[in-house]
Parts: sequence; C-alpha cells; structure tokens
Amino acid sequence: MAKVESQSFAKQRKSGWDMQGVLEALRVSREVTHNIRHGGHVRELPSPQAVLDIIEGLCTALFPTHLGQGTMSRENTDLFVSNSLSTALTRLSEQLRRGLQFNLAEVASPDLLKNRAASITSDFAREMPNTRALLVADLRAAYRADPSANSIAEILLCYRGATAIIYHRIAHALYRFGDRLVARVISDLAHASTGIDIHPGARIGEGFFIAHGTGIVIGETAVIGTNVQISQGVTLGAMPQLPEKFVKPPLAEHRHPVIEDDVIIHAGATILGPVTVGRGSTIGGNVWLTKSVPPGSVITQAKMQAEPSPAP
Repeated sequence: MAKVESQSFAKQRKSGWDMQGVLEALRVSREVTHNIRHGGHVRELPSPQAVLDIIEGLCTALFPTHLGQGTMSRENTDLFVSNSLSTALTRLSEQLRRGLQFNLAEVASPDLLKNRAASITSDFAREMPNTRALLVADLRAAYRADPSANSIAEILLCYRGATAIIYHRIAHALYRFGDRLVARVISDLAHASTGIDIHPGARIGEGFFIAHGTGIVIGETAVIGTNVQISQGVTLGAMPQLPEKFVKPPLAEHRHPVIEDDVIIHAGATILGPVTVGRGSTIGGNVWLTKSVPPGSVITQAKMQAEPSPAP
C-alpha cells in the first residue's frame, strides 16, 4: 500500500502538483485554523441519500396501494406495510442517532444517543395514523379546490405540492418529538425536488392546499390554520435584519406570520414578520404585507388595505 501511495505522489509531482503540501495545508485548515466541527469533534452525519430512501419507504407505508410497488390485494397489504415500516423505521433510528449528536453541546454517550433515537422513532411510529389522517385531509382539499384534478391518485402522483406536504408532515412530526437535523434534511430534499421550502418547525393545519407551488417559502415559526390555500411564489417569512444589527434569535421567538383558517393567498404574495392574517381573508397576487389584517379582509396590490367581506 505504501508503495502504491508513493507512486501516486511521484506521478502528482511529475504533473506539477504539490499534493503532499496541499494535503498538509488542508489538514491544518480542518483541524486548527478553520475547524467547523460541532464541538470540535469528528461525528457521523446523517446521510441525505439514506434519508431519501427512508422517506420513500414511509410514503409507501402511508399509501401502499397508490405508491407501493405493483398490484396488491387487501390480504397482502398489511404484510407489505409491515415490511416497509420495519425497514424504514430501523434505518430512521440510525439516522436520528447521528443527527442527535448535533442537538447537544457536549459529546453524549453512545447509549444515550441510541436510546433517544429509539424513543423518537417509537413516538413517530405511533403518530403515523394521525399523520396519514392529516394527509388525506390535504389530498381531499386539493381535489375540491382544483377543477383540473380528476382523482386523488392524480394528486398523489403528479402534484409537487402534495409531495412537499407529505414530506413536511413527516419532518414536522420528527421535529416535534425532538429531532432537528434529520427533519431539516427531509425539508431540504422536498425543496430540491419540488421547489417548495417549508421549515419543519412550521405548524400547518389540515386541509392545506398548495397550488402549483414553485418558489413557496414558509418559515420555522409560521402557523397556518385549517383549509388554507396558497399559490406559487408565496413567502411567509421573517423580517430581515440589517447585517450590522444581526443577532441570532432564540428558538422560541415567534418571527413568522400566523395565517388563520380559510385564508387564500394568491401567487407571489409576501407576508413578513409576526403578523396575523385573519380568518377567511384573501391576499391578492404580489402583495407585500407587513401588518396584521382582520378576519374577512381582501388585500389587493392596488389598494393594500383591508376590505371586509360582504355580510352573508
């Protein structure tokens, strides 16, 4: 092996590369001058590819006859779900163990990390029926709201907004049970494949419908009620801080909008800060909103003022 390595360095020197010098400089950068390791220690990171495989397994367990492989009878569906879940949850626990290392300021014992990961996985598994119930409400909301949808199957297979919501429901459950890093990996995978960026901390009620979806951003402390519809290009964000005044906010600080029940937000709207959009309001396309509006408001780009809905 040493002979092979020396031959390799000889070839590199002949090519004009000072590989040994580069390697030593990189080592000093990693270990000393630019060490960015959490707590200064080398740790295993969660694998995005492994997390993607886990999500695909969980999705087939949630919707086996829609997203599973091949044709299944009622009799063998439970067996398929059992096998999918067993594999996905076992792998999930390992990825959570890796991610939990970055939740703690100090190096935790291997047993503590393993037990905590197993506990989160168990809580998550018990929550899956409730997660599926929320997702079915989301799918039905999409079917009701979109006249171009001919079936729930079409929404599951073809709507990127539905994919983003499925990923978010899974990530949010993990986030609530104490995981942060794997949940963020899941949200990033959704963002990469759908163009929809939803932080796993965002709380979203049932019946959530995303129309088209590309370019949507929903921040960590955003709260969205039931039966809310948003379209492409919508941002539910925090107010930006000037670089010279930047202070990392505490995790508990509420920084993003609250969208109450039955709100419709049209394409390109930007809503920033801890403001509230009242129940039953409509926010028009390309509106820039940084103040709360009462229930039943109609906010347009031209007027940028609240107009109460007519009495029923």
